[in-house]
Order: sequence, then structure tokens, then C-alpha cells
Amino acid sequence: MLDNRTIEIVKSTLPLLENAGVEVTDHFYKRMFSHNPELKDIFNLANQATGRQQFALFSAVAMYAKHIDDLGALGELVERVAHKHVSFDIQPDQYQIVGHHLIETLREMAPEEFTDEVADAWVQAYGLLAKVLIGREQDIYSEYQNKSGGWTGSRLFKVKDKKPESELVTSFTFVPVDGGEIANYQPGQYLAVKVKPEQAENIEIRQYSISDKFNGESYRISVKRETQPRAGLVSNHLHDTVQVGDHVELMPPTGDFYLAHLDKPTVLISAGVGITPMMAMLGTLLENQTEQPTWFLHACENKNQHTYADQLKNAANQLDKLHYYYWYKQDDADDNQALNGLMQLDRLQFELPLTDGHFYICGPVGFMRFIKQQLLDLNVAADRIHYEVFGPHSDI
Repeated sequence: MLDNRTIEIVKSTLPLLENAGVEVTDHFYKRMFSHNPELKDIFNLANQATGRQQFALFSAVAMYAKHIDDLGALGELVERVAHKHVSFDIQPDQYQIVGHHLIETLREMAPEEFTDEVADAWVQAYGLLAKVLIGREQDIYSEYQNKSGGWTGSRLFKVKDKKPESELVTSFTFVPVDGGEIANYQPGQYLAVKVKPEQAENIEIRQYSISDKFNGESYRISVKRETQPRAGLVSNHLHDTVQVGDHVELMPPTGDFYLAHLDKPTVLISAGVGITPMMAMLGTLLENQTEQPTWFLHACENKNQHTYADQLKNAANQLDKLHYYYWYKQDDADDNQALNGLMQLDRLQFELPLTDGHFYICGPVGFMRFIKQQLLDLNVAADRIHYEVFGPHSDI
């Protein structure tokens, strides 16, 4: 535990962390990668280029400083970060490296505010944070090591199938090269894929939601081709280069976003490629023959980008308990079942289980904020709203 003086000093640096500009965050990463270039194989360098990683790290550290006297308030952050770190196979010694460069960056960039006394307090505070995260991560590693079909680190898999699902999304099915068992997972969790694209200078690791229920033999992910500049280094590599029969390295399934309330009405809400974890959840609900009603709400640009459209329509036609609605941002006269424009939940408010259902959301951050606010406005309790954020940690 930290003494009151250390807590007071750390809290006093909150404005410095919250207002850390691009110069500070850039200095940190340049410093760290210069001294420890091996970390380039772990950090997403595409997120470095866009600034998302820098923002995520300093915002997470600022949140820690804000709640340093009430670590229980950081439970969700710790859980999300711990699972993400496990998907990168982060090890305890790497915490010391990152912490050293973080503290030295603040000392170098803000010498008047980040005095020796402040630095000493942060050494203690960072050590406590590292201890909490390392402890949780070691628990997760141990769980995966000991479960049937489990492993830690990377494991070699073969691409068994590659199938287009829509204009931009293609599914990849993987089976283990060693022919052994594979680990079970919670519907909604993700796999980390470890590859070395030809145009990349370093190994790249990316997380993709598992897009089907567990079958004991294979994993399936469904990957969107990215069209924006500086995006999609690994996704486009999978689309363009990886073929059936090729080998890729996978980390074990992990993630803190998953279906956890099979005994309650369930509403699955997605946009774009955010549909992928919802397919694993839906498949699990159907396999378990849930007696609870299920709603599947999806939004995308148009009919051509409607991933799993036929599969979902067939399921809705066959199951009375599955209520399926979808929105196209672009008007599509060829599909008279599609709702046009943005997803508005007020039109379904007398149908949705607002008082006792659990709502799972996945999609772009802006979409999830939009949907979460609608649910709160409809008086859905915040603890029944669950969401997945791709990429560096952020909140909605």
C-alpha cells in the first residue's frame, strides 16, 4: 500500500498527465524504442502513427492517478488491460522497462513539475500498478496453461478455410498444426494473430474476435479489409497474402467482453465488422436452446457490406425467439426489410427488454457511444450494458 504523502503527490500530477501533449507522448515512445527496439514487435506501430497508442497509455496512467486511493474503481480497466496484455504475451520484466521510460520522460519533459520527490512517488505508484496487473495476468496465463487444449505464448495453426462473407469481410478458419486439442473460450472473446507482413519491419500482433461458437476443432475469425491510409497492415495482409494451407501463429483466446447471462433476455447490437463477436454469442445461445428471447440488431453501410446476411435471415425465420432488425446507412431499394439511416432504438422501446435484459454492443467507438446513450435514455441500467473496444484502451 502507498502512504498518504505518496498518494497526495501522485494525485498532484494528474493535470500533467491529462494534458500531456504530442511532444511528451512522442518523446516517450522514441525514447523507449531507441533503448529497447525489441518492443516494436509488441506495440502496434500503426497505432503509433495515428496517435491512438500514445493517447491510450497516458489516459490509462492518468486514470490510475485519479483513483490511486480507490483501486477498486479500476476493476474494469485492470481486467481489460490484463486480457489485452496476455494476448501480446506480455511478461513481468517488460513492465520495468515501460515504467522506467515513462518516469524518465516526465522527468525530462517537465523538470520543474516532475521533481525527484515526484519521481520517487511515481516509482512506488507505478510499482503497485504493475504488481496488480502482473498478478492478474499471471492468473490468466495459469488458467490457459492448465485448461484442456490450452497453451501460453504463440501456437502454430493452419488456415483450413478462407471464405468471403461480404464485400469487405472474409472469414479464416484455423486448425492446430500439432493436431492437438484447442482451448474453449467465452463467446465474444478474441484471438491474437501474430504475423510478419512483407511490407512490415517488425512482427505484428492484432486481435480479432472469434466469430463462431466453440466446436472443439477450429477457430474462426472474420476480418475486415481496411481501406483507410495507415490502417489495415495485418488485416489486408490476411486478405491479400494468407491462403488456405498457410501457417500463422495464434495466441490463446482471451478478452473481458463475452456473453455472461444466458438466463436473461439478450440484445446483441453491432455495426460493421463489430458483428463478429455477436455471431459467436448468437451461435452459443442457439446451441444452448435458450428459453430467453434474443434480439439481434445490426447496422452497416449497405447490402453489399451486410456480413452474414443470409445466415441471420434464415435463423430469424426459423426461430420465434430471435428478433432480427438491421439498418442500412445508404438506402437500398432491393431490400425492403432494411431500416434506413442510423440505428434508433426508440422505435423498439416497447419491444426490447429494457428492465431485465442484457445489452451487448460492438462496433466503432462513435457508434457504441451513440447506442449506449440511447439505452441510458431508455432507463437501461449501466451495469446491463456491455461493450467491446478494439485497439488501445478507451471508454465510451
